[in-house]
Amino acid sequence: MWHLLKDPAARYTDLGPDHYARHADTSRKTRGHIRQLEALGYDVVVTPREAA
Repeated sequence: MWHLLKDPAARYTDLGPDHYARHADTSRKTRGHIRQLEALGYDVVVTPREAA
């Protein structure tokens, strides 16, 4: 916000409602969740779903 107020020539660009969903690394999220579950004492086996 400070940059927009400081520089009159600066323009705000909306990234869109799905910006973070489009840039999510699903394999990284999967590994993180598996690690968390294993730290809680669970054995985790992940199998991908069939395409609908």
